[in-house]
Amino acid sequence: MDDLKLQTDLVPVGREVVGIVLQGILPLDTEMSGLCDAVVINEHHLVQKPEKLSWVEAAGAIRDGLRAYTALHTLARMASGHTLLVLDGASPLGVLAIQLAHYHGVKVLASALSSEDQKFLEELRPSVARVIGVWDAKVDLVDSCLEETGGLGVDIVMDSGVRLHEEEPEARRLLPYKHDIITLLGVGGHWVTTEQNLQLDPPDSRSLFLKAASLSFLNEEVWGASSARQGRPQLEDPVPLYDAIVSMEMVQKKQVRKRLVIQL
Repeated sequence: MDDLKLQTDLVPVGREVVGIVLQGILPLDTEMSGLCDAVVINEHHLVQKPEKLSWVEAAGAIRDGLRAYTALHTLARMASGHTLLVLDGASPLGVLAIQLAHYHGVKVLASALSSEDQKFLEELRPSVARVIGVWDAKVDLVDSCLEETGGLGVDIVMDSGVRLHEEEPEARRLLPYKHDIITLLGVGGHWVTTEQNLQLDPPDSRSLFLKAASLSFLNEEVWGASSARQGRPQLEDPVPLYDAIVSMEMVQKKQVRKRLVIQL
C-alpha cells in the first residue's frame, strides 16, 4: 500500500489491544470488554434467562446466585426442615441465600451487622425466623441460635468470613470466632465458610468429629452450570453509562452494600 501511495487508517488488533482498559473500568473479571454490540464468550458460561426475570436482575444475580446455589445445594445438601444460619444476611450473597432457602422450606436465621441491616432483614418477605443483631454488644450469637433451636443447634451455617484474631480491623470485628460457629452447629451439621485462611486446631477438629459435622469451603469465584430459577437480587437502581466511573469507584471503596448494574 505504501508503494501505491494509498491513504490508510490503521486499526489496532490482536496483541496491540489485549489488556487495554477504557476509562479505568474492566467489566467483571474478564480480559474482553463488555461495552460493545457483540461479545465473544464461551458457551459453557451461558445459561438461559427465565422469562419472569428482568435483564437488570439477571445481571446483578449471576455471581451471588451461583455462589448461594453452590453453598446450599452442592456443599451443604440443604433439605426441607433444616435450620440455616446466614451470617451477614443483608449482604448480596446473604439475601439470595435466604430467598433460596425459603423456597425449599428451610427455617432461616440471619445475623445483622448494623441497625440498618437489621431493619432491612426484618422487612424481608418471606420473613426470617429470627434476626440476630450482632452489632449490639448485648446480643450473643451462640445463645440466640441455641435458644431458637431449643438447644439443638442449626443444621447449616453459611458465614461471610471468620474472625481469626483479637486484634482485627474494624470491618472484621463483628465476624464470629470459629469456636462460636462450631458451638452453635448441630449434630450432623454443615459449615460452609468463605474464610480461606481458616485454621482448625485439634480441639476444633474433635468438636466437629463428635458432632459428625462437616466443613466446606466456598471459593469466592466459584462458577458452574446452574438451572436455579428462584431468588431476586437486592439491587440499586440501574446506573446509566455516563455514571459508570463514579459507581465503579464507590464499589472499589466498598461504599455500597447492594449490587450495581450498568444499563446501556
